[in-house]
Amino acid sequence: MKLPVLTVVAAACLSANVYAKDDKTWEVTSEVGAIVTSGNTETTTLKGGIKAKHNLEMWNNEYKLDGIYKEDEIEDADGVKRSERTNEKYSASVQGNYKLNEKHTHFYVYGGHVSDYFGAYRSESVVSLGYGTRFISNETMVLNAEIGPGYKYFTYQDDSIEVDGNGNSLAGEAEGEPIALGKLDFSWQISDNAKFTQLLAVEYGDTNTKTKSETALLTKINGSLQMKVAFNVTNNSDVAADKENTDTETSLTLVYSF
Repeated sequence: MKLPVLTVVAAACLSANVYAKDDKTWEVTSEVGAIVTSGNTETTTLKGGIKAKHNLEMWNNEYKLDGIYKEDEIEDADGVKRSERTNEKYSASVQGNYKLNEKHTHFYVYGGHVSDYFGAYRSESVVSLGYGTRFISNETMVLNAEIGPGYKYFTYQDDSIEVDGNGNSLAGEAEGEPIALGKLDFSWQISDNAKFTQLLAVEYGDTNTKTKSETALLTKINGSLQMKVAFNVTNNSDVAADKENTDTETSLTLVYSF
């Protein structure tokens, strides 16, 4: 599964590079990281992503593609060691922001999909529209906020032990519900070579409330290349008894701006 995904990411990077050079309305960044260990413990972790912003007269559009794949060496009851996939997650999203007359305000339309083989839910699709504004805007700090209604369609894991009100298994079943979305996006340009970012997003629904946070520090290596250290937290209020409510991820990646 990881090879086709990495191929798509590489092709998207090449295409984005061509567009970014030919059209200055595009801002494109790609992110990649890999960790491979051997010896007493063998693990392989691959992480990548692409973000593209298209700035037009009346619209600011944003496109995102992210993925992570991890394999660990597992020892079974007979003492035999083998590699086993322990994490695999892909996400894609598109957002269009229609600029309003007031500076730094917009209406947004959003659509996103997450495929997670080991998360609380096997897949989640979200559509939303709402209003966005900027609370802080100065030479070093920016704080943007968005809020609006939406709809989520999600599928339970095939091995889920959750049951409905009648005691029927929800494994592999799909449900949908209206939700409310809110997001805060903060950035602080600490110096010419260092930037701190904090993203907090909440999806509130009757079945589940999902909260996502990313805390990151970016340091510039040269004009186009940065190193990124990030800590991600995803919390689901309602999960199966065999699942954890909170997932965390610490990553070190390289970010290239076209």
